[in-house]
Amino acid sequence: MTQAATSAAVFKSKAREALSDPALQQAMDRAKGGFVGARRIVVEDLAEFDSLRDTARDIKDHVLNHLDLYLERYERKTTENGGHVHWVSEEMGLNTVLEEAGIEVAETDLGEYIIQLAGESPSHIIAPAIHKTREQITELFYENHKSHGFSERVTRREAIVNEARGVLRSVFARADVGITGANFLIAESGANVIVTNEGNGDLSSTLPPVQIITAGIEKVIPSLDDLSTFLRILGRSATGQEMSAYTTLYTGPRREGEVEGPTEYHVVLLDNGRSTMLAGRYQSMLRCIRCGACLNHCPVYSAVGGHAYGWVYPGPMG
Repeated sequence: MTQAATSAAVFKSKAREALSDPALQQAMDRAKGGFVGARRIVVEDLAEFDSLRDTARDIKDHVLNHLDLYLERYERKTTENGGHVHWVSEEMGLNTVLEEAGIEVAETDLGEYIIQLAGESPSHIIAPAIHKTREQITELFYENHKSHGFSERVTRREAIVNEARGVLRSVFARADVGITGANFLIAESGANVIVTNEGNGDLSSTLPPVQIITAGIEKVIPSLDDLSTFLRILGRSATGQEMSAYTTLYTGPRREGEVEGPTEYHVVLLDNGRSTMLAGRYQSMLRCIRCGACLNHCPVYSAVGGHAYGWVYPGPMG
């Protein structure tokens, strides 16, 4: 049996399990329409959305056709800014490796934190715990937060968020290393761009003495002018927002005389087959900006969730 056939068989088996899971079906039913409806409203309010998306596509195509030049420019500028660039060739199961080495690992995005407590992987690229019901999250917090002084079951959304903040506050304060991804890498300045709605990326980047950014090589774009194009379509496509709550650019460690920011700054660039895709039929996949809109609009994903796919990136693009 070929690998493709094996993967298809596994997906069918996992999909049947997902369709028979009442808690998952309840969670997915609650999520249906939210992102899709919000996206439709903000897209209709921006007359030039389609032309912006076409411009973003053209920028991506240009970069992909000259990827080596832009990556070298990004590396040169990052080094000039006092940072270090590392090239690796595989997607990293980072948490597992760090934990096996005896390092305490704490996810700081609320959804990622929930699934870390559950011992699961993300099921959605921008809403990692979309497959969890509020009742399941209540029980997870009740079982895992007793040692932090929380002894009651919290059921209201605001109370759940506040309890997570209370636990994570000490994590931020004592962390030795902060690790984030990047939505974009700017070749002209060596900056990395983080877009979040919780601010956890900013705390992870500024409080610990060491900052590490991990990003696929396709995340590089030429300039700040190009960034403005992508930011205008990213929030709208992802969550139905005109802009995400936090958009931050980092260009290296703290400079002489500065009192905030990391003293060490490292960027890890991931390949994992991306360079091979450049010359093949799937090059256009590298345009993806990880907005998650394909998941939100996919009837199959909406029925079975992300775990049935058995890979880091589920759904149509994955």
